[in-house]
Amino acid sequence: MKVAVLLSGGVDSSVALRLLKNEGHDVTAFYLKIWLQDEFSFLGDCPWEEDLKFARAVCEQANVPLEVINMQTEYWDSVVSYTISEIKEGRTPNPDMFCNRLIKFGQFINKIDDSYDKVASGHYARIENINDNFLLKTSPDPIKDQTYFLAYLTQQQLSRVLFPIGTYKKKQIRELAEKYQLPNMIRKDSQGICFLGKIKFSDFIKHHLGEIEGDIIDVDSNKVMGKHKGYYFYTIGQRSGLKLGGGPWYVVKKDIEKNIIYISRENLIDRARSKFVVGKFNWIGDNKFPVENLKVKIRHGERFFNCTLELKDDKGIVLLEKEDLGIAMGQFAVFYKDDICLGGSVILE
Repeated sequence: MKVAVLLSGGVDSSVALRLLKNEGHDVTAFYLKIWLQDEFSFLGDCPWEEDLKFARAVCEQANVPLEVINMQTEYWDSVVSYTISEIKEGRTPNPDMFCNRLIKFGQFINKIDDSYDKVASGHYARIENINDNFLLKTSPDPIKDQTYFLAYLTQQQLSRVLFPIGTYKKKQIRELAEKYQLPNMIRKDSQGICFLGKIKFSDFIKHHLGEIEGDIIDVDSNKVMGKHKGYYFYTIGQRSGLKLGGGPWYVVKKDIEKNIIYISRENLIDRARSKFVVGKFNWIGDNKFPVENLKVKIRHGERFFNCTLELKDDKGIVLLEKEDLGIAMGQFAVFYKDDICLGGSVILE
């Protein structure tokens, strides 16, 4: 097949490229320049230049052509503006969810010619085609599994996508990188939001929303415990970055109008919830599935919650088997049946 490979300069996508090349496919690599480094030049060097250097070295070694596509405008319109808006409203955004649906497997496909049979990436996920019904399935590596971030893809998108490393565990990918002697084989995994690179999320927020001093209040005693620089720097369930003694302290509530952060360290189970409302569903396939004996993730990671889903009109009520402290509006709830990712939704309340 003729395959367009999304190459980031990291180990995962580089191994994906080599696997496809070794299978005999006609491979072209594409590096998407999506970070907003230019407007943050005052913070230092631009890490995308380092990524592009590694991407070029990997392609040169594999004798694969590399094209650089600038998608900063598309990112701003589709992903960054959403992120800023959600933060300002006090919700918890997930830019990577829309990065995958709207950019990597959306507008990018529109930028390349239709001669490419597939678009491949280094995501840890699997796709199974059963009578032209494309199932998104979890990776065997529960820690690295990325189906959570892919839950807003459509059937049409999955029909065009390849995840070459989806059946591997991270340790195996590192071993393959060493076997291939990739130029980036000892490079560490990137962390954080894709379009920021090495820019701190707090610097990004400060740059766009500024700082507004407010009170940090103990919700149990109503005592002011300190000051913060803006409610939008904090998310429900957060326990780091408060810089307060006598903890651990958790963010349990935010008053956006008054710019107050409420914290607690005792009786945390009383703040936890096992019930929340979701909407804005994206079902990857046929949504005629049992609403009992489901599993749900409310954040990226290996933890699933057993749950039931009560659907009513365009909303749903999720009932968790166990309570959780960090349920926040704006987060995504992604549903699973066994190893199949059924789709995702947004936590509304």
